Amino acid sequence: MLSNPLHISPLSFRLAAYEQGVRLDALKRNREERNAMSERRTRRQAAMAAANETPTKTDSIHDGNGNANVRASPVPSRTNAGPAENIFLFWPNLIGYFRIVLAIASLYYMPLHPRTCSLLYSISCLLDALDGYAARYFNQSTRFGAVLDMVTDRCTTSCLLVFLSSAFPRWAIVFQGLISLDFASHYIHMYATLAMGGSAESHKNVDKSRSWLLNLYYTNRTVLFLTCALNELFFIALYLLSFSSPLLSPQLLQKVGESKAAAAIQGGAQVNSSIISQLFTNPYSAAALEMARANKMDSTWPWILAGVSAPVMIIKNVLNIVQLVKASKWLAEGDVEARRVAAKTKKGRKGN
Repeated sequence: MLSNPLHISPLSFRLAAYEQGVRLDALKRNREERNAMSERRTRRQAAMAAANETPTKTDSIHDGNGNANVRASPVPSRTNAGPAENIFLFWPNLIGYFRIVLAIASLYYMPLHPRTCSLLYSISCLLDALDGYAARYFNQSTRFGAVLDMVTDRCTTSCLLVFLSSAFPRWAIVFQGLISLDFASHYIHMYATLAMGGSAESHKNVDKSRSWLLNLYYTNRTVLFLTCALNELFFIALYLLSFSSPLLSPQLLQKVGESKAAAAIQGGAQVNSSIISQLFTNPYSAAALEMARANKMDSTWPWILAGVSAPVMIIKNVLNIVQLVKASKWLAEGDVEARRVAAKTKKGRKGN
């Protein structure tokens, strides 16, 4: 009996149907992946456009399996009106450069000229508010400008605290702790914002649900300005007190006279390290001490400024602690979610 050439066995039919289903599933997955990549690219370009960023071009890199990995690379934005803008010459950034020049000049005068140093340092701090106004007025808000502003603030304050550590050695560990807290708090906060919120997110966009205190601090310009200004004013007042208060810095203000150690040496006492340390108790040269005494100031106003600004300085550092804790928790939440997704993906692969 001859077999029918058109006859298809049930097994062959099921195999063909299964292969067809596999191909359809693969096509569906590829289509979904392309749609997802297209949506991500669209959202990224929209976010960059909203933030006045340069657009991106998309490069597709194909691996050996035919899969495409999309990589976005920034390209200069050129329109028919002319070449790309020079971010480094934006008005807010020029103000930022001038702030740095003033800060460096204040550091030069800091050891022996309190009036000149305080004036230059104060102007540099006040310009911190002007560059933000210029950014809004000229529509020139940039991520480079935001980072430049933050780095300048951190560096200038740290330099002043370093001087205070040498002027008040007994309190050096406190100033060192404040420097560390300031840097750690802002670094972790900015990193958490970029890692969890996206590259287009500003570190000043803090949701109330995460911290109402930080939300008030960053979104209310008056609160932000007064907090930062009075915090700097407290440390400037301490700096002025190092030139005006014998109570806080007697080594710069006392008259140079014959010490007991010197008299003991002249009297024939045995010289040892203890007497030498008593004889040379001051790390400053005689010329520096004379210059410091020549620039001696009245301590009334520095004490008043320090007393008025001290509570705000404490609040500012409490905010730094809150910012550090909240940013750390945000990063930890992201790590937990990433580990959960990775475990779920690994479990799914084992199931297949």
